[in-house]
Amino acid sequence: MSMFVAQTTQPAPGRLESLVLWPNTIDLNQDGNNMSTRPNVRIERDSMGEMEVPADALYGASTMRAVLNFPISGLRFPRTFIRALGLVKQGAAKTNMSLGLLDEKNGNAIVSAAQEVIDGSLDEHFVLDIFQTGSGTSTNTNANEVIANRASQILGGDLGSRLVHPNDHVNMGQSSNDVIPTSIHLAALLSIKEDLIPSLEFLAVELGKKSVEFWPVVKTGRTHLQDATPVRLGQEFKGFAGQAEYSVQRLKHAQEALAEVALGGTAVGTGVNTHQEFSARTCQSVSEVSGVLIKETGNHFQAQSSLDALVETSGVLKTIAISMHKIANDIRFIASGPRAGLGEITLPEVQPGSSIMPGKINPVISESVIQVVAQVVGNDASVTLAGQGGYFELNTMMPVAAHNILQSISLLATSAHNFAEQCVKGITATGVGPDMVEKGLMLGTALAPAIGYDAAAAIAKEASAKGTTIREMAREKTELSDAELDELLDLERMTEPGIGAGGPAGGG
Repeated sequence: MSMFVAQTTQPAPGRLESLVLWPNTIDLNQDGNNMSTRPNVRIERDSMGEMEVPADALYGASTMRAVLNFPISGLRFPRTFIRALGLVKQGAAKTNMSLGLLDEKNGNAIVSAAQEVIDGSLDEHFVLDIFQTGSGTSTNTNANEVIANRASQILGGDLGSRLVHPNDHVNMGQSSNDVIPTSIHLAALLSIKEDLIPSLEFLAVELGKKSVEFWPVVKTGRTHLQDATPVRLGQEFKGFAGQAEYSVQRLKHAQEALAEVALGGTAVGTGVNTHQEFSARTCQSVSEVSGVLIKETGNHFQAQSSLDALVETSGVLKTIAISMHKIANDIRFIASGPRAGLGEITLPEVQPGSSIMPGKINPVISESVIQVVAQVVGNDASVTLAGQGGYFELNTMMPVAAHNILQSISLLATSAHNFAEQCVKGITATGVGPDMVEKGLMLGTALAPAIGYDAAAAIAKEASAKGTTIREMAREKTELSDAELDELLDLERMTEPGIGAGGPAGGG
């Protein structure tokens, strides 16, 4: 008999590579026993029979079948997910030992092997494509086999010896159907806490510093892309800082939703084949080790049949992305020019902007943020569709949801930090904004409380037609004294609330 087995060299993340296949020459004797002596492979077994796997691979037959079944994209689960999966497996072993269900020799070996998964030293053995079985069963099995084989090695056994069994020991009290969604939640919580929130807080701080620095700079406000009443450059940056701050608040709501996990529901939410205390104890153990809170859901049937918490979290991530688009886009437009645009600020010059135009500098950091936004919005669409993949007792689009939501968290974290470090920190104000504000036609708004809206509008229109300022036209068309005009057209007062300092509140 013959079959084909794929080499296990893992493609670079995100890179599509063809799996290189080589022929398997398993020879069976008359009793049906394997007689293969081909070097660099060993025989592993699962419930479907024998499979050749690379001799030094920690995974087994079931993982090998999945390698062959899903040569789709070269995309792999990210480090943060593998770490979370290791944390769940380690916590489960500790719980099963404490409940007297798993002997300490095997249990401690599992705990040690799982720690290596958590630390990342076994990542090369997690070889499966994102586009696989919809429950993530292949990846759960991958983890079970890797941990079981490594634990067997720790106990002095050979690979494939099954001194520690992947199902009976490593997967005790669990199902892919509750382990995978739990691991996705945990991975998202870890990435949000350790990466995204710190990056957004850093961005908020740097934007806040610029708000203070730019507070004295009064410039023309803009609504509908047209001139509006004066605003402080610092007030604009205060708005940007506020968006970053509110993004962190939104994430805290998402963290509450993600904290409820499916672990303990096993196959369909009933908890069959697991101890009643398994989930609560394991969640407590994982929380203590990971530093993020997870807790058993109060309704296992919704937790395994839906991805509602992930859809909610993805929506929050999309909102954050849109906030970052607003900030990055406004900053690049405020800096446009430097001579034929607005030119009210200058951005750090980080690289040449053109291969043909010498001296051109582009807002490349802002542009990178905006491209991240596009990716995150697309990822949200994928997560939304994955959320629709809940059929009866199980959602079967978990791997692609995991990939997209974890990528969104990572991209937002790295781009927010890079934007703050490479762009925001180095922004400086120019004199263009203050020079232009006195020429603004919307200064006529400040005249309205004194002479009425219609008269102020007529002055603005005539000033526009004649190319003069509001102040000059008001001197000609009204009886207001210079002192009264100075008071009404005080630019700094017009950036504050109050009648006589910009007129009554109204639409833009």
